Amino acid sequence: MTPDPLVLQAFRDPECVRHFSLVDWDLALRQAGSGKLVASLAMVLEDSGLLPTLPQQARAHLAWSLTQAERHGQAVRWEVAQIRAALADCGVPFILLKGAAYHMAQLPAARGRLFSDIDILVPKADLDQVEAALMMHGWISTHHDAYDQRYYREWMHELPPMQHVRRESLIDVHHAILPETSAARPDPEKLRAAALPLGALAGVSVFSPHDLVLHSAVHLFYDGELDHGMRDLIDIDRLLRHYAGAPGFWDALAARAVELEVGRPLFYALRYVSQMLGSPIPAAALAASAAAAPPAMLLGLMDRLFGRALLPAHASCDDAWTACARFLLYLRANWLRMPPLMLARHLFHKAFLSPKPE
Repeated sequence: MTPDPLVLQAFRDPECVRHFSLVDWDLALRQAGSGKLVASLAMVLEDSGLLPTLPQQARAHLAWSLTQAERHGQAVRWEVAQIRAALADCGVPFILLKGAAYHMAQLPAARGRLFSDIDILVPKADLDQVEAALMMHGWISTHHDAYDQRYYREWMHELPPMQHVRRESLIDVHHAILPETSAARPDPEKLRAAALPLGALAGVSVFSPHDLVLHSAVHLFYDGELDHGMRDLIDIDRLLRHYAGAPGFWDALAARAVELEVGRPLFYALRYVSQMLGSPIPAAALAASAAAAPPAMLLGLMDRLFGRALLPAHASCDDAWTACARFLLYLRANWLRMPPLMLARHLFHKAFLSPKPE
């Protein structure tokens, strides 16, 4: 494998950037850009007091990214307000997920984090009226193929993605955090019961601290599209560092993972944030999560796959096996989401029957 990318080194040990040459900065910023990490890196360096010490060229690029992140945050708050207004008439409360949740709850994981869509969770019984309310306010489905519509509505844990006709903002409406065809199915009722209201935003909640961590782990380690895998790993690192000091946090996290049937994603999350980002995970927490670890030979293979696929999707981060690793993890993600026969039919349909984009 190639040496650790410069951007990964910078997140793990910000002080190392003092030794970056202009050539190093050019490469590090390209790596960060491919993973939507430039603003996050700028925040880390600003918090470390290093931003004023950087070469002017790098400092200017990072400063611009901070302005972009500020505008992005404003856009997120606006879109959440529009979603809340759209759902007010039907009276369905919703839970913000991932990036939007971090932003609206003002968590450290939101600092510099850029994302393209807003994810919400609503009860499955309310999906029809939620979809109708969003359509009345300008959001329409982006998947028009009949097979894709059936795929989402019958088998997946979300509606087909919806896009606003004027603003082009994207929203994903979930009723669970894993598909109904998945072997592991965390109970959405348990997630909703533990959710925390968002202050003055009546009807809007975010997951509890433990569920925020577990959902981020599930999203990263059940998803076959890892182009922004390092960004998601940094999310987990920031969430863990933020909540680590809460009394009983680590014991409750392990217990909650067992309750929700997501011990394996938590094991991978703790393993790779510790190995790749130097996260200070207590030995007892690592030991507890190891109860869900795969067999040793499989773990060795997963280390090699995730060790490549979680890096930014940039040529300088790749080796001869990176493309293969990403493809195998894509197949693994589909295998985890569907039983074998359904998976075979799905992959055949997508490969040979679904309309191809022009």
